[in-house]
Amino acid sequence: MKFLYVPWRSKYVKEKGEMKSENATKSECVFCLKFSELADDSNFILARFKYHAVILNLYPYNTGHLMIVPFAHVKKLNELNLEARVELIELTNESINILEEQLKCDGINFGANLGKAAGAGIPAHLHNHIIPRWQGDTNFLPIIANVKIISFDLNKIYKDLKPKFEELVNKSM
Repeated sequence: MKFLYVPWRSKYVKEKGEMKSENATKSECVFCLKFSELADDSNFILARFKYHAVILNLYPYNTGHLMIVPFAHVKKLNELNLEARVELIELTNESINILEEQLKCDGINFGANLGKAAGAGIPAHLHNHIIPRWQGDTNFLPIIANVKIISFDLNKIYKDLKPKFEELVNKSM
């Protein structure tokens, strides 16, 4: 297998193991820590709502990969109250609309990986992924070289999407 140098992923790979544990506490959780810092721009938090934040994934599968993350440190959907579950699906819907409008993507993948066995990188804290897709965005590299190329500036995507999410916050108040 060939290796492609992707230095931005090294921080994620080296994160403390307890942060990625299914039993990570709120004080060990990367999401909870980011929420408490109140440094939304540097943490790529696009917007905060009553129960959730919409954030850019720092280790994206594709350009504009978002996550909707509850403020509550929970693993499962049924641990959220009904109002929070409704907000989660509404934010998913609105986020998809924003990505389609702003990024002109051809499709969207969305969902959650519940538990480590399901592929959750941070299994102790529920989060929903929204991943924009374009015709032809998959090529031979992931198949034969186990490499995915993402050629975009996370800061630029954040600046492009932030005003739309601020509008959504203002609309929901």
